[in-house]
Amino acid sequence: MEEDKLTHMFYSLIYSFQMQTWMNLGKIKNPVSDKTEKDLAAAQMTIDILDMLKEKTKGNLNAEESRFIEHVLSELKLNFVEESNKDSEQTKTE
Repeated sequence: MEEDKLTHMFYSLIYSFQMQTWMNLGKIKNPVSDKTEKDLAAAQMTIDILDMLKEKTKGNLNAEESRFIEHVLSELKLNFVEESNKDSEQTKTE
């Protein structure tokens, strides 16, 4: 398969997981329900899948692809911690 096509498909796959995680973190609306919903367990699962993809593709990605998946993972993990802390604080006040 052509390298440009593979690169585009890789970015599309990572972007798809990224958007799913944003929805599960309650950061963007679900386009089907048009509601903002939070499911931290699902967000964690998607982050774990991205981590697995990063490990399984190690040595097979170019520098730009590696930076992209690293950036996406960092951003998602930071937001996951933020949302988890919000839930913990909300639980304490109830």
